[in-house]
Amino acid sequence: MRQRRETASAASKGSSSGEASEKPSDGVEIRANVRLGNPRRSSYVWLALLLIITYSCSSIYNYQFQNMPMPLTSEQAGKRGFSEIEAFKHVKALTEFGPHPVGSDALHSALQYVLTASQTIKKTAHWEVDVEVDLFHAKSGANRLVSGLFMGKTLVYSDLSHVVVRILPKYVSEAREHSILVSSHIDTVFSTEGAGDCSSCVGVMLELARGISQWAHGLKRGVIFLFNTGEEEGLDGAHSFITQHPWSSTVRMAIDLEAMGIGGKSSIFQAGPNPWAIENFALAAKYPSGQTIAQDLFASGAIKSATDFQVYKEVAGLSGLDFAYVDNTAVYHTKNDKLELLKKGSLQHLGDNMLAFLLHIGASADFPVGNATESEDDISNNNAIYFDILGTYMVVYRQKLANMLHNSVIMQSLLIWTTSLVMGGKPAMASLALSCLSVLLMMFFSLSFVFLVAFILPLICSSPVPYVSSPWLVIGLFGAPAFLGAFTGQHFGYLLLKIYLLNVHSKRRQLPAIIQADIAKLEAERWLYKAGSFVWLILLTLGNYFKIGSSYLALVWLVSPTFAYGFFEATLTPARLPKPLKLVTLLIGLAIPILFSAGTFIRLAATVVGGMVRLDRNPGGTPEWLGNFFIGAFIAVVLCLTLVYLLSYVHLSGAKRAIILATLVLFGLSLAIVSSGVVPPFSEDTARAVNVVHVVDVTGRKPYESQNPVSYVSLFSTTPGKLNKEAEQIDEGFTCGRDQTVDFVTFLVKYGCRTDNDASSGWNESDIPTMNVESDTKGNRRTSRVSINTKGSVRWVLAINTNEIEDFELEDAENSEELISVDKKTNVDGWHIIQFSGGKNAPTIFDLNLYWRSASTRTTHETDRPLLKLRTDVGRITPITERVLSKLPRWCSLFGKSTSPHTLAFLKDLPVQF
Repeated sequence: MRQRRETASAASKGSSSGEASEKPSDGVEIRANVRLGNPRRSSYVWLALLLIITYSCSSIYNYQFQNMPMPLTSEQAGKRGFSEIEAFKHVKALTEFGPHPVGSDALHSALQYVLTASQTIKKTAHWEVDVEVDLFHAKSGANRLVSGLFMGKTLVYSDLSHVVVRILPKYVSEAREHSILVSSHIDTVFSTEGAGDCSSCVGVMLELARGISQWAHGLKRGVIFLFNTGEEEGLDGAHSFITQHPWSSTVRMAIDLEAMGIGGKSSIFQAGPNPWAIENFALAAKYPSGQTIAQDLFASGAIKSATDFQVYKEVAGLSGLDFAYVDNTAVYHTKNDKLELLKKGSLQHLGDNMLAFLLHIGASADFPVGNATESEDDISNNNAIYFDILGTYMVVYRQKLANMLHNSVIMQSLLIWTTSLVMGGKPAMASLALSCLSVLLMMFFSLSFVFLVAFILPLICSSPVPYVSSPWLVIGLFGAPAFLGAFTGQHFGYLLLKIYLLNVHSKRRQLPAIIQADIAKLEAERWLYKAGSFVWLILLTLGNYFKIGSSYLALVWLVSPTFAYGFFEATLTPARLPKPLKLVTLLIGLAIPILFSAGTFIRLAATVVGGMVRLDRNPGGTPEWLGNFFIGAFIAVVLCLTLVYLLSYVHLSGAKRAIILATLVLFGLSLAIVSSGVVPPFSEDTARAVNVVHVVDVTGRKPYESQNPVSYVSLFSTTPGKLNKEAEQIDEGFTCGRDQTVDFVTFLVKYGCRTDNDASSGWNESDIPTMNVESDTKGNRRTSRVSINTKGSVRWVLAINTNEIEDFELEDAENSEELISVDKKTNVDGWHIIQFSGGKNAPTIFDLNLYWRSASTRTTHETDRPLLKLRTDVGRITPITERVLSKLPRWCSLFGKSTSPHTLAFLKDLPVQF
């Protein structure tokens, strides 16, 4: 190093020309021949960059999820191909039967249609293929799942029928013992014709069965198509097949087709536990679609739903794949799940994928035999992590490889950060802490702004969720304040960083104040950029520790921006002064993360928006602002984590005012639109979920007392918001409020509307269920026998007070058949619920044996809490419900689910002190 003394005039000259000098502690100055440059960048560049990234995200989403294959006719597909036009004919025929829930005449007609179509497939199959068609009538059974939506329940069924089709190569004897199951359900909820859920699945399966019947002579495995009933009532069809049908013992893999919306791309949202299926799907599928993040969300319980795949995994111990349509999820289980909204190309997409996949695995010599012998650690390490890239290519790797890859990246990152901080000393550590503080401030301000909007919306709009029919409004309502909050938080962090760094440089360098200020700005910008990498490193570490599959997103958002920074920005020359971050660093650093995640994040946001229709599982039980905050919080977190790199560029540009103004304008326009009602919150195609139930209530009365039933019509909604507008339009004397509560056993209406106009007609006292105590033995262990008669109802729910009752058993009194045996039962909030559904010939008289807890083992003893609560459902339209339904606003739709009552419900209970 060459040392020389500088005169004051020379130093001044160097500083004015952009050169800097350092003066070490020994008094010798060191000249750094580096030009500082102008630290200010063009505002137009930043705004153009923001527009380009926004446009790219939209384009990626459209290409990945909205780009559908061309529907093929039977002539275009050929004898062995898949034709959407042919599959669509089946969907159309099934929807023409109208709603077809379990026990209805319409379901019987739909079942006969599928049976006839299956027999036609048998007649036209290849001569070297055996096609067996079985109309399977299941015996009574009970299903008790240990997790998920049905935890704490026993699902009992009776008198269910399914169509089962088995396709086998004639001259491969082992194919009969090694089968692939493809399953979906014919039944719908009572409120919809079910074009999406799941007539579209049944239509695809029938066309697949026809195509497979022409190919199967080259396969080594059999293919079983299960068209079941009872799925909507609690996964009953899948359970009855697995536990009762003789072919179930030959199944080695299960594939379930479902819908949580209508149309679009049918994506994998559950795979495993054995990764063989998803690995082979990735190899064979023409248009692979699936995301591990959806599986993680479903497994976490954030999505309150269940599919037949749970039965195949839990009860049968099978591996496989679970597919679902999720476009337009707001129509799920409403009248708008209709044929007109089924997007062209949806059936072709699923059919082409499934046909290629089934032919591929059906011809494979390698086939999984199950997971029974694998340890929990082995299963965990073999879990598959999967995601598609633009719906064209699917990446699949196992958790064991992910652990190695993630650990390698984590260790290298920690080594780099440790070296950097040791070399930088206390200033570097303080700068990192302040830059991480900026990320926390981003989160804080972003969440605060969206919470404020979430709280305000119910106060100024006609609906707390005014964007459901127009999801694009969430960009302005929540995206704009979330972005503004993120910008505000990071700007505060930038100011703190700049002040600190300016203070550091003022002590260490003999430089003009203007140069020190510029250096502080540039270093602050770099630390904000690097803070993004550090935060994603923390998320990757946590995700890797808990083995969360979607941690691959953290890996992508860490590695690519860090590599770009290291390649274009990092230097080993200590004398070099900082320069503004290069535009190419941002472009290359963000290109891959946006490509991998933009479409997924937008799709998840759209799914959350659609889910607002059915957010309130106990109507009136959640604050009206809560759904808005869910959406806003999701958008805020995603924006803060992904824009942490981009926003670091804005502080040295003149775009700050323009950004703030544009964001406020966007938010103001969106708020004006929803508050003025220019865009209605609901429409005829995206309706508010409501229920109209004629209730006959005889609760609170002892068995020997006169019934004197209370009868009324209850109107309630799972969509947040008051019902005053709807009640006013119906004009049947409804009174709305939180004093109109109804306990429907499976849920509690905490806000609703009620009227008793003409409520005494349309039902008979002979329909009221009875619960009579036949015996009560108070010995060492108190036991009671209760006779239950549900009268004409073959769909009912019974809640048993587990604070009083330790165990119980249920019998079909007419056939002396045990339905539920004595066993350790789980409970939720002190209740175990029996949920029963069946066909027209299902039993209606039952014996319930109750085994009481001893006084010392009772957790609580509430005299006002009944021992048993019973609700029986009848699919009958009374005169008052017919009038209410006819005057129901067009933006409303009945909502059906396994726990929802039908249009006529009877409530009965049995007190503890009977």
